[in-house]
Amino acid sequence: MVGSDWTEVCVTVKPTDVDRAGDIAQMTVPYGIYIEDYSHLEQEAWDIAHIDLIDEELLKKDRSKALVHIYISPEENPAEAVSFLRERYRAEGIEHEISISACAEEDWINNWKKYFKPIPVGKKLLIRPTWEETYEAAGRTVLDLEPGLAFGTGTHETTRLCLELLEQFVGPSSEVLDVGCGSGILSVAAILLGASRATGVDIDPLAVKTAVQNAQRNHVAQRFTAVCGDLTDKVEGQYDIVVANIVADVIIQLTQDIDRYMKPDAVYLMSGIIDTREQDVTAVLNGHFQILERREERGWVALAAKRAVAP
Repeated sequence: MVGSDWTEVCVTVKPTDVDRAGDIAQMTVPYGIYIEDYSHLEQEAWDIAHIDLIDEELLKKDRSKALVHIYISPEENPAEAVSFLRERYRAEGIEHEISISACAEEDWINNWKKYFKPIPVGKKLLIRPTWEETYEAAGRTVLDLEPGLAFGTGTHETTRLCLELLEQFVGPSSEVLDVGCGSGILSVAAILLGASRATGVDIDPLAVKTAVQNAQRNHVAQRFTAVCGDLTDKVEGQYDIVVANIVADVIIQLTQDIDRYMKPDAVYLMSGIIDTREQDVTAVLNGHFQILERREERGWVALAAKRAVAP
């Protein structure tokens, strides 16, 4: 029985998109999802049960849409899960509506905060939510974060893997491009780790606003540039590090011309890759990029690559 402090998230999509939408939703929780899709009700009833007599209530169901239900405990961070869904559905071009029930929206936005504590990441960083006043940095660089409704708190594996790779590859003069910047956590972290500048781009104006605010909180706003745009369509210049924490399909699309934005020895960091899609990503990299580093956590894969040396 789902307790009253759990959040039910219902995603409405076109029936043609429900399989992809369900796959993405499955990434947010470890205990399963529930899908309602009545678009092929009669055929499926016959194929499965060999009956053509169907309950009247089922026949009244809306065939023009499908519903993906996700039940999220507060420990799993509902705000992070919902922002993840919005980011990934937009990135995949899936038209969607998201509704939240089981608690008031202000509760859903705020209740999870009691479970989001300062998080050490890698060897150098501590991600500190701004409402946590008591913490021990233990010599780590503190990144003060207020994610709002944008994706990227450091609690999700894809973000942590990216932060670890940034720590490994960022140098004192690095200029960083963060594609799909969300809360700005990766851009801000890159600067705190020593990068000279970072540019964050996101298609969501709310995410761009949040990223700017987080740069200001960490006193790095003068070294951070925020761009509202679709992937690299409004990006100029070349960078020492390009980081993309998105989804496999968008990374594949981005990779086709990402070298336009990379300096000769630049490093390309990719995350948000579910392990079942890793081969699809590496197939696009093959021949053009050399993989330098691979990290994995709970079925998520992150890769670091450089342009392959011409034969």
